[in-house]
Amino acid sequence: MEGLFQPLHLILILIIVLIIFGPGRLPEIGAGLGKSIRNFKKAMNEKDEPQEEAKSETKAVEQKDEKKDEQKDEKKD
Repeated sequence: MEGLFQPLHLILILIIVLIIFGPGRLPEIGAGLGKSIRNFKKAMNEKDEPQEEAKSETKAVEQKDEKKDEQKDEKKD
């Protein structure tokens, strides 16, 4: 055994996948896998700007939550 990705192993894996999912679902599975890999690569190549935007959005949500808590406390009094 030299490696997992020998042609016989790949054929065996393909047969098992065909049995489990059926031939009709294979294109859907392949498309979903391709999209997920593309999105992962895109996310890895993006700059840090989206992270900064997410932090500012998180702060805004936290401020709204604090205001709601304050309003609840005022209603209780």
